[in-house]
Amino acid sequence: MKLLFLACLNPQTGNHTTAERIRSYIESAGHTCELRDAREFQSPADVVNLVSEHPKFEAALAIHLFKAGRLLMDIEIPFGVIFGGTDINEDVKVEQKRVVMEQVLLKARFAVAFTDKLKEEAELFLVSQSSKIYVQPQGIQTDVTEKFCWTEFLRSSGVRTEHVDELRVFLLVCGLRRVKDPLYLVEVFSKWHCENLLNVLVIIGPKIDPVLSAEVETVVKRTAGVFLAQERCQQELHAAMKRCFAVVNSSVSEGMSAAILEAIDLGVPVLARNIPGNAAVVQHEVTGLLYSSPQVLGLESKEVHPLGREQRYYATA
Repeated sequence: MKLLFLACLNPQTGNHTTAERIRSYIESAGHTCELRDAREFQSPADVVNLVSEHPKFEAALAIHLFKAGRLLMDIEIPFGVIFGGTDINEDVKVEQKRVVMEQVLLKARFAVAFTDKLKEEAELFLVSQSSKIYVQPQGIQTDVTEKFCWTEFLRSSGVRTEHVDELRVFLLVCGLRRVKDPLYLVEVFSKWHCENLLNVLVIIGPKIDPVLSAEVETVVKRTAGVFLAQERCQQELHAAMKRCFAVVNSSVSEGMSAAILEAIDLGVPVLARNIPGNAAVVQHEVTGLLYSSPQVLGLESKEVHPLGREQRYYATA
């Protein structure tokens, strides 16, 4: 079977990683999967033209009901959708988008939610056809490159110290866009740094929102103990995650965070904002810490950051 697969393919993002993983799995099962960036198409008519030019397409798949799913509305071949997270958590709040997504879900043969909570939200705001929505937790695979220099990574990020091995580096892995809220924890981490210079926060991820990216750069330059790293390939990112003290998540909304799953797979502690998508993955004080505010994180992490590496919360699959 030949499938058309649409997703937003911003480089070095969780969506891109997820799409590539699914494409690889489909092809390993003996099918042909053509993965295309949803941003290539201006309207459903563009996708109809693509399908008509390639009549061998037998089915289609999309990640994100609005950004990609709406582009499949006029095709005659069957299609399925995978909830991206922001579609169900954020876009449903905009009535125009909600109506479109409801039509997509009604026409789709099936839909996949990464968590039970995401399925419940979709049923509440979009459609009550629970038999059409399947819960399938996301899978990940980590790949750590051996050609990675931790000292060089820190130096290139602006971290200057002779005590590299003593640093407690908290790594915030996220694309720079509003829903990831990358500045949410800047003040509390700067306070920790002023109390102990070995505590630092490094933000790493692609600059997706130009306006927010410029704001982050400005804030980081004037904030002690907070640094912005250049985005890296996935293998180098995983190597940095493996070396850091803990991986941090500050998102307003998540479907299922690939960075958190990767940290768990790498055996790295996780500090995650207490939102439904994160709570579905992180068991508080077992596989990580869930916090509801920067102030709460400051109190809870007093239990974590003074400890040696061997005493940290270790995540288990």
